[in-house]
Amino acid sequence: MTASEFETRADAALEAIAKALEDCEADCDCAPKGEGVLELEFADGGRIVVNRQSAAQEIWVAARSGGFHFRWNGSEWVNTRDGAELLAALSKLVSQQSHKAVILKRP
Repeated sequence: MTASEFETRADAALEAIAKALEDCEADCDCAPKGEGVLELEFADGGRIVVNRQSAAQEIWVAARSGGFHFRWNGSEWVNTRDGAELLAALSKLVSQQSHKAVILKRP
């Protein structure tokens, strides 16, 4: 994938995450923090940061439970360790940090 294709796909994924959080009314604030970065802030001060890593062509997620890398497999962003899909993994992470069940769906 070219650098331009990666940025287009990664930016679309970040937009989809923001929209999914808005649609499910997750108990967190989601705001862009510079180009290619989303920050999710929770009532207890916890954060999840989702950002694109152009050099690695991955989307990285930093949460209390650790760091996760997602790579495009031709049809979706998947965790490089366990193969979990990005929105499914974020659903679990947001649920853990907000202490409420959250299911993020593609818009």
